[in-house]
Amino acid sequence: MRGWWQDLTDLVLPAECGGCGRARAVLCPACLTRLMGAAPRRVRPVPEPPGLPVVHAAAPYEDEVRAALLAHKERGALVLAGPLGVALAGAVRAGLASGGGPGAPVLLVPAPSARRAVRARGHDPARRIALTAASELRRAGTPARMLAVLRQRRAVADQSGLNSRQRLDNLAGALEVAAGGARLLAEGGRTVLVDDLMTTGASLAEAARALRAAFEDVGDVPQAVAGMGGPNGTGVMLSAAVVAASPSSFEINWN
Repeated sequence: MRGWWQDLTDLVLPAECGGCGRARAVLCPACLTRLMGAAPRRVRPVPEPPGLPVVHAAAPYEDEVRAALLAHKERGALVLAGPLGVALAGAVRAGLASGGGPGAPVLLVPAPSARRAVRARGHDPARRIALTAASELRRAGTPARMLAVLRQRRAVADQSGLNSRQRLDNLAGALEVAAGGARLLAEGGRTVLVDDLMTTGASLAEAARALRAAFEDVGDVPQAVAGMGGPNGTGVMLSAAVVAASPSSFEINWN
């Protein structure tokens, strides 16, 4: 039977690679290549939900990348937040480079997890990865910080098993910016929605809607926010970045 000290040791020195299971590695070189071996790319789900910002992803959600994300999110392999956060930082940089404009502080806004999911897992995966990504961006010379200003305003059903239309309906109006959050964002910087995974894009589209609504309420839209976005939606536009996205979303030819 495992003792508590063995569980603690696995958090610091994992028993196996989070991607392929190779002994004593956070992520082995082969799995790191799967995660970060290619340049992050712009991705788009089909169908694309209204209001979805331009999204960049580090890797397709398959094989070892899928295993690593699930190990971090569902099995509490917290040490994986390191490489996953570095991969997310790369996707953020790709989006900022394509957005143009002068260099400015980067504000990473993680998509919120349901409170019951956070309690069940014992941590908030997107928030933890966003913190690591902000640290990585600062280390590389980009001023960045994480602002967890989004929250659920009502309960939503479990998304697993729902199709894209059902997910949009399930999340419609479900998120809001916490009191004072819009003012923090309006202080300046380039705002990027971040998450560990994008499948249908419904969560990011709802998060973007909530941020746009908050900026309209305060009547003070930062120039860096207003100048970024994708083909859908009106008003304030945002960019987004994720660690992984569904493989089909990588197949869109943007050239």
